[in-house]
Amino acid sequence: MPAISTNTAANSAVRYLNINSAQETSSLSKLASGSRITSASDDAAGLAISTRISSDVTTLQQAATNASQAVAILQTADGGASNISDILARMKSLASESASGTTTDSSRAYINSEFSQLSSQIDSIASGTRYSSQSLLDGTSVFASGVAVLVGTQSSDSITITLSNLKASTLGVSTLDVSSLSGATTALSALDTAINTVSSARASIGAQESRFNFSADSISTQTQNLQSANSAIKDVDIAAEQAKLSSAEVKTQAAVSAEAAANQMPQYLLKLLG
Repeated sequence: MPAISTNTAANSAVRYLNINSAQETSSLSKLASGSRITSASDDAAGLAISTRISSDVTTLQQAATNASQAVAILQTADGGASNISDILARMKSLASESASGTTTDSSRAYINSEFSQLSSQIDSIASGTRYSSQSLLDGTSVFASGVAVLVGTQSSDSITITLSNLKASTLGVSTLDVSSLSGATTALSALDTAINTVSSARASIGAQESRFNFSADSISTQTQNLQSANSAIKDVDIAAEQAKLSSAEVKTQAAVSAEAAANQMPQYLLKLLG
């Protein structure tokens, strides 16, 4: 029914104009941000999942850094242990020389002088092998009792670094004396034990380092897969969204034209009164 007090056609056109304009604004926002979800109302469940995945990705990236630092610590410790192993090998060579019946007591005194200096050097290396101001091989750092390194998204996803005490006293070589034939003979047996202890410590370090390396590879794979999953949930499909935008633009223009036409209808009705 034609009426001039209520322009029903104009009201209808305005309503569709608002709807089409909102669709156009939404598409422009998604295209500008590159995200399919620009507000919670776009996809509440998807937003919740995406937020959790993003949190896991951030945590995994830090876990990768943690694993890298752990490997650096273990490599530093292994370098010190390797030097101690070399010193023990030299000490065994000196003990073997002193244990020979062809060596005189005066020569043994000279041999023992170097031998004792090498024993002191073991302690120097054990305390001087440091990472972030902490000595790694003298039993004084937190690594002696074990340190858990987070390599995942949960507190249970951790690997423990444990480093042995490789001081001369712990290895049983601090009191050795090769200034006599009997002392040199005793030293040979003690040095064999010390060398085995250091070798065992290095094997443990190597095993822990290998575990961190594999963990780093796993973290990298997890991060890549989670980022891909998050992209499928959150990233906008440019082609599809551009098609929506084009449709919304056409409908908005049509609604504007309809609104203009509807506003002219009361003027036409007034002609009937003349």
